[in-house]
Amino acid sequence: MVNQESDKDHCPERSSGARIDLSRPCRAANRESLPNGLPPSVPDATIWCSMTPANPQLSTAPRPRVGIPWRTSHEEASGITTKLQYYFDAVKDAAGEPIPISLQLSAEQLAARINDLDTFVLPGGPADVNPSLYRAPRRHETHPADPDREKTDFAILEHAFASGKPVLAICYGCQSLNVCLGGSLYQDIASELHTDIKHSKDGVPPDAPDPIHPARIEPGVEIAQLAAISGLANSREGFDVQVNTSHHQSVRDLGHGLRVAAVAPDGVIEAIEHEPHKHWVVGVQWHPERMKGDALAAALFRALVQATRAAAHR
Repeated sequence: MVNQESDKDHCPERSSGARIDLSRPCRAANRESLPNGLPPSVPDATIWCSMTPANPQLSTAPRPRVGIPWRTSHEEASGITTKLQYYFDAVKDAAGEPIPISLQLSAEQLAARINDLDTFVLPGGPADVNPSLYRAPRRHETHPADPDREKTDFAILEHAFASGKPVLAICYGCQSLNVCLGGSLYQDIASELHTDIKHSKDGVPPDAPDPIHPARIEPGVEIAQLAAISGLANSREGFDVQVNTSHHQSVRDLGHGLRVAAVAPDGVIEAIEHEPHKHWVVGVQWHPERMKGDALAAALFRALVQATRAAAHR
């Protein structure tokens, strides 16, 4: 059961006052038409300057409080924590303190809850983001939405961008991040893209290992720095990596301020990042929390914690 690269001198101070208005969330369908109130850039977000904090005292700082919403309303109501526990364990291994975020809070309760936290992990889940949020008709293959999860994710993201708090968004969380910033999704990879790569776990026994496929991390992105320190071989085209997979949807049109960080051989986007490095926001389609012993997977969670500690010391 879960329990409740530049030198630091080059980092500007966080400005104050600006907020992203997501009260009518995710209604834009392309990069030219932005969500109501979303500025061309995020002036009050913090630039995160290093994968490894320059201050040696950061390694002994208190564990950052990492907010993790419940994966689904059903799992929360039923007390099902089997998959949520993977995220908690990964955060603990990275020297963070995982804190669950209920999907049943009022707007005021949720605002107070997330304001008390230092950083966030948006987990995967079996629901699909409601296609109406990116102005698309629902396809037959689209799974039911979880409105409570959607409103929780969007509130977290609004707060994170307004306050410069880091975010690691995983699988469903990656898709939620993209839609929240005005992007769109392929609602079903198999029927829309007709790829030979199996991205979902459809037809795989529940207790079977996750399918694995290759992906290429783009050169020059934040995740490429993590790939380098993880010992992955580098080439002019980037870093080749093997990732687990359990998703039937993926990013289509990029949300505002996002860039592609990794792609599968069939062109499916496997990772996104917020640019231009206003603060550390990374989304991955794979499940690093379930890749025990994988250097890159562990590095993603360590980078989240390090970015949080570095932001706290500016």
